[in-house]
Amino acid sequence: LVLCCFFFQEMEKLVACIHKRPDALCRLICFPWAGGGTLQLAQWSRLFSDSIQVTCIRLPGRETRHKEPFLKDMTSVVNEVTNVLLKDLKEKPFAFFGHSFGSYVSFAVALHLKEKYGLEPVHLFMSAGHAPHVIRALQSLPVSEAKDEEILAGLQALGGIPSGLLHNADILKQMVLTFREDYRVLQTFLFEKAEMNSPFSCDITCFNGSDDEVHDVQAWQELTSGDTSFYELPGGHFYLLEPSNESFLTKHITRCIENAGV
Repeated sequence: LVLCCFFFQEMEKLVACIHKRPDALCRLICFPWAGGGTLQLAQWSRLFSDSIQVTCIRLPGRETRHKEPFLKDMTSVVNEVTNVLLKDLKEKPFAFFGHSFGSYVSFAVALHLKEKYGLEPVHLFMSAGHAPHVIRALQSLPVSEAKDEEILAGLQALGGIPSGLLHNADILKQMVLTFREDYRVLQTFLFEKAEMNSPFSCDITCFNGSDDEVHDVQAWQELTSGDTSFYELPGGHFYLLEPSNESFLTKHITRCIENAGV
């Protein structure tokens, strides 16, 4: 009983789930962008049917976990997510959706689950992210030396700051801090693609905004023996926050999960 309560508490910390659907056939686990929280992606649950339960990962240092220390490397992130979710992931089929930084975190978690436990998502949905074995240039950006104002200007240019927060100095300061810490985690992530083996057999779908920077998404197809699909939707780096794109994404994700036969 004590162990059960502990895992429940850890689950409540790590994931945001607005609509709990214990009878759902599949779980969709969402991983947000650098500096992001659970607010937007957890809301997706209202757009899905009862057959899919939507949760969003909440890492330390933000929202209800703002007093906890940030995790310092990708291994620590992967271990926390895996340790808390493993029991659930063994019980029911699951799919991952990751946006930008979240695409790398979701891939790292999926890789660990496959290598250590033989578990694999029924589908990987990757958004606004390079294939993980070709992100060297992104990792080398000098974010640690950048001033707060420069980071804020960059986030604002990408559309990553809701207009209602632009004049809230405390929230903006926390957002910059969280972004820096998430970026530090990204810089510790190393994935070398072996010459022959594809680590996954599930299908992978890659989404991008038409006005975003060009991501090397074609290389994702080297990472699975399943099918790889590519979709470009109107908008910039945060194209997924547009209601029309949100609708397309949730309908398409539902169709992919249903086609996976869960």
